[in-house]
Amino acid sequence: MIPQDFVDQLLSRVDIVDVVDRYVPLKKAGQNYLACCPFHKEKSPSFTVSPTKQFYHCFGCGAHGSAIGFVMEYQGLGFVDAVRLLAEGIGLPVPEVRSANPQASRQARERQTSLEDLMEQAARHYKQMLKQAPEAVAYLKGRGLTGEVAARFGLGYAPDDWQGLQTIFPNYLDDRLVEAGLVIENEEKRRYDRFRGRVMFPIRNQRGAVIAFGGRVLGKGEPKYLNSPETPLFEKGRELYGLYEARQAIRERNRVLVVEGYMDVVALAQYGVGYAVATLGTATTGEHVRKLMRHADAIYFCFDGDAAGRKAAWRALENSLPQLADGKALYFLFLPSEHDPDSFVRALGPEAFERSLDDEALPLSSYFVRELVSRVDIEAAEGKADLVRMAAPLLAQVQAPALGFMLRKRLAEIVGVEVDELDQMMGAPRPQRSGRRSYRLPEHSERLAVTPIAKRQLRWLLMNPQWAADVNLPESAPLTDDMACLATLAEKARESDTPPTPAQLVESLRGTPYEGLVATVLQNAMQDPEEFNSPTDEARQQFSEGNRKLLDLLRTAQLEELKRKERHEGLSALTPEERRLLLALLSRDGG
Repeated sequence: MIPQDFVDQLLSRVDIVDVVDRYVPLKKAGQNYLACCPFHKEKSPSFTVSPTKQFYHCFGCGAHGSAIGFVMEYQGLGFVDAVRLLAEGIGLPVPEVRSANPQASRQARERQTSLEDLMEQAARHYKQMLKQAPEAVAYLKGRGLTGEVAARFGLGYAPDDWQGLQTIFPNYLDDRLVEAGLVIENEEKRRYDRFRGRVMFPIRNQRGAVIAFGGRVLGKGEPKYLNSPETPLFEKGRELYGLYEARQAIRERNRVLVVEGYMDVVALAQYGVGYAVATLGTATTGEHVRKLMRHADAIYFCFDGDAAGRKAAWRALENSLPQLADGKALYFLFLPSEHDPDSFVRALGPEAFERSLDDEALPLSSYFVRELVSRVDIEAAEGKADLVRMAAPLLAQVQAPALGFMLRKRLAEIVGVEVDELDQMMGAPRPQRSGRRSYRLPEHSERLAVTPIAKRQLRWLLMNPQWAADVNLPESAPLTDDMACLATLAEKARESDTPPTPAQLVESLRGTPYEGLVATVLQNAMQDPEEFNSPTDEARQQFSEGNRKLLDLLRTAQLEELKRKERHEGLSALTPEERRLLLALLSRDGG
């Protein structure tokens, strides 16, 4: 939503060394800067920042990215918020988000700020009311909470008063109170507080602003937990309770624990397990998983061991599949039926709870296979066929290449077939090649080692955008994903008056189909410390030779494809353009 030319301008104005140094003290080391990684615990510094590449990389945990990526990871922000934060730091006005009505967009932002102010006032009011509610204080103490943890999470109390908020909002008829979800207006246009007689849990966004509340009834009453409705500030499927408060602990442990209740989060924090968050009365969504994967490499889901817990766990797995990424791990822990996380940690202690996470949590791959196998008679051919039928649509959603292959390999072993046979049984189509034209590589041409060459070229171009002029892939060529990405990167680099930095080049593909491929290639490239140094003349020569090899391979593939089409379908099946290309290629090869 932020214009790409603004992102380019921003990255040309900020220096990643200055950005990172605000959060992590850096020390000069040759051409680069070093520090202990802020994303995992280490004794010796392996976190490298390159002023020439405008990139950071940790040789310990693999974290890497641009200045924007660093702010996203360190602060737990989305792309737009990270861009705004960096731009504000250098006084660069952020352009209006592309909208058919910029004025309406500005008014919406002003409205959001206004609603956030109301929510903050309400949070302060509820917090003050807690001090005057001995029954609420007794309830929290009975749950083992101290005043310190209650203050950390901003816990409060909503008095059992139909219009208690009128004491801080004299204009009780202000429509913003209804819009923010603080007040309900019934059919008779009468208004009353949504939360009454409840312990209040403020829900904050990643900037720390209060955007909603959860209220827990004292004693008996329904519903036990009451949440704010969806509002312009709050969308249940995107937010997680406690994430703002847990950021530091999540960073330190490089793990995050997802539980189902507010009290679970607070109780775990009370006992030193500070990296827990909770979904907000809804199933875990793909957006939840995406957000958490920006914060940690390991995500643990904790559920009750009953039927409802197992159902919620499987729903979380299904919604996680499209978000999976190699290098990230998801685990599932099922507690004994008599416990939830709150009661478990209070009864057995935090050490026992964390031992359960480490020893008993199932990796997603194990849980996935175990659950599917449990649903069929795996000894019968019909059961194996049913297993393949159930697995096919789920595996089709997995975008992580290595993990997807390992899942298919494990299922193939269970069914008693090869992976290729399993793919055929699941009806997997041949991979479609993302090219700018309609050609695709013939099957035998794929054995010409096009992919290794293209990935090596991608790696060099990503780290050395000034070499883009050497890339010259024919527009009618049967481009694979790797080569199409290479061509796209070269085009973007050539569009700039001055060669972009690697950071700018990578950010230009954020949100495109090539983002995952670039991330994988970059991750492999940065394992070599030499990539952070100036390139050698020999490397430049190898890059040029690699492009010539790619061109030769593409022309051979084109010629073979056209000859095959002519042989099987006749010369008349070729379009005029294909005939001209065939003649040109035959003439070039002397045939």
